[in-house]
Amino acid sequence: MASFKMKGALAPVLAMSLLAGCGGGGTGGETSFKDTSGDTSPLTFSFFSVDPSPNWNGMRDEVGQVITEKTGVTLNGEFAVSGGQDKISLMAASGDYPDIVSPKGELSKLVDAGAMLDLTDLIDQYAPNLKKLYGNYMDRLKYSNEDQAIYVLPTYYAVDQKYFDAGGGFGIQHRVLKELGYPQVRTLEDFENVLKAYKEKHPTIDGQPTIPLSLDADDWRIMITVTNPAFLATGAPDDGEYYINPETYEAMLHYKRPEEKEYFRWLNKMYNEGLLDQDSFVQKTDQYKSKIASGRVLGVIDQDWGYSDAENALKSAGKPEATYSHFPVTLSEDIKDHSYQDTGFVSGWGVGITTTNPDPVRTIKFFDYLASEEGQVLMNWGIEGKHYEVKDGKRVIPADVLDQKTNNASVFQKETGIGLYTNMSGHYGDGVKDSTDNYYTTNFPEQIVAAYSEPEKETLKAYGVTTWKDLYPSEDEFPVKPWGAAYNLPTPGDSDYNVIFQKTQDIIRKRIPEAILSSPDQFDGIYDAMIAEVNKAGAEKMEQQYTELVQNRVKLWNGEASQ
Repeated sequence: MASFKMKGALAPVLAMSLLAGCGGGGTGGETSFKDTSGDTSPLTFSFFSVDPSPNWNGMRDEVGQVITEKTGVTLNGEFAVSGGQDKISLMAASGDYPDIVSPKGELSKLVDAGAMLDLTDLIDQYAPNLKKLYGNYMDRLKYSNEDQAIYVLPTYYAVDQKYFDAGGGFGIQHRVLKELGYPQVRTLEDFENVLKAYKEKHPTIDGQPTIPLSLDADDWRIMITVTNPAFLATGAPDDGEYYINPETYEAMLHYKRPEEKEYFRWLNKMYNEGLLDQDSFVQKTDQYKSKIASGRVLGVIDQDWGYSDAENALKSAGKPEATYSHFPVTLSEDIKDHSYQDTGFVSGWGVGITTTNPDPVRTIKFFDYLASEEGQVLMNWGIEGKHYEVKDGKRVIPADVLDQKTNNASVFQKETGIGLYTNMSGHYGDGVKDSTDNYYTTNFPEQIVAAYSEPEKETLKAYGVTTWKDLYPSEDEFPVKPWGAAYNLPTPGDSDYNVIFQKTQDIIRKRIPEAILSSPDQFDGIYDAMIAEVNKAGAEKMEQQYTELVQNRVKLWNGEASQ
C-alpha cells in the first residue's frame, strides 16, 4: 500500500472505511472509494493553505455561492499569514489534518507523515475535466521517481500558460518618468539615475521625505524584493535559492555567482548614497505598503502582487500617476532578464486531499467542477449578466464593472469572488480558449490594455510598447528548462537536507542585509565571509543533494538525466 501512506494517529479502521482496495504507488491499480459522485447535498470541508487570502469571505461571495449551489460544497478555509510552515509541521507531527490542504513547499512533511491520499485513481475514475486539463502532463504530477503517486493537483502553474503582461521587475512611478521625459531604464545605473534625479527635484512629497527606493524584507518577503532580483538582474532564471547549470543540471546557491555579488554591491551603494530606505530591513510589510500608498516611494523592486493593495489605495485616492511601471533592469545592457524563460508545465505545488477527509470522491468532484469549462469561466469572469456580457459571441466586461475591478480591486474580489478560487484546483492559463472561442481568463491583450490606467497607457506609449511584457526578452529567446522551476522540488524529509537548508537561510537572511547596510569598504569582507559561513554549515553537501533532485526530475519528466 505504498501510495496510501499512513503513520501515527490514523487508525486502521479509518483506512478500511476509505479503502476497499488499494493500488500501489499511483501506478494505476484500482483503488475503490465509496461512490458519492452524484451527491450534491450540503457538505463542508476544512481547508488550509500556507498562502494568505485576505479577501476570503467564507464562500459568501457571488462566485462562491454559485460553486456551492453547483457542488453542494462549502469550504471552511484557513489561510496562513506568513508561510504556514509551523502549522504544516504541527499537522505532520499530530496527525490532525484538514480535509483539503495546499502546503506549497511543505508537501514532503505531509507525505512522510502519511497524511496525503494518492489521487491517481480518484482522477481516473471521477475527474474527466481534470484528466482533460492535465492531458499529456499527467506524468509531471507524479511525486518522484521512487514514489509515483499523485499527492496534489498543481495549481500554482496554469496549463498552457502564455504570458501577455509583466507584473514584476523594477518599478518607477509614472509621474517620475513623465517629468524626466521618459528616460531609458535598462540598467541598474539607469534606474538609480532616474530615482536620484527626481529626489533632487522633489525632496519631499505631500510634506513627507521622498523615498527613492524601498524594499520589503519582512520574513519570506526578503526573497521577493531583495534576493530574487539578484539572479534576474544578472541573467539567471528563477530557480528559488539555486542556480542550475543548464548543461550539467548541477545546483548551487545562487549567491555564489560573482555577478550577484555585484548586484548586492549596487544595493550597498544605493544605501550609502541615501537612495535606499534605511528602514528596508526592519519595517513590516504593512509599513512598506503604507509608504507606497502615501505616494512618496518613487521606485520598487517587487512583484505587483506584493504591493497591489497599496496601488489600489492610490487609484482609489485618484492618484494613478503614483503607481508603477515594470522594467527588465539588469546589471549591464548585454545581460538579458530571464523572467519569461519557458519552464514547460510545472507541477509540485498544489492542492491535495488528506487521509482523514470524510469523502474523497465528493472532494475530487469539487476540484473537477472547478476545472470544467463552466467552472473556469465562473472563477475567472464571474456570472453572465452581472459581471460580463456576451456580445457577438465574445465575453465582454462592462465599463462600470471593469472600473470597480481595476480601481477598487480588493472590495471587488471580496464581494464577487472573481479570481479568489484559482489556486483551489487545476486551471487553464492565459491565452487558452474554450469551446466558444473565448479566452478562459481575462488576461489577454485587449482586456489587459483596457484595464490599464491612463498614466500607464501614456508611459507605455512613450516607450513604444503596448504592454509591459513587450519590454522584456520573450520566451523564444531562451531554451525550455527541462527541470521546470527548481524551487518547487519536493525535498527529502528523512535526511539532513532541510536542517542544512534552514541554517544557510538563517545565515543569508542575516548577512545580506548586513552587507547592504555596511560601509563600502566593509562590503567584500562581509559578503565573502557569508559564502564561507554557508559552506561551513554544509551548503556544498546540500547542493549535491539538490543536484540529484534536479537530475532525477529531468529523468522523470524528460526520460533523460545528466551525464
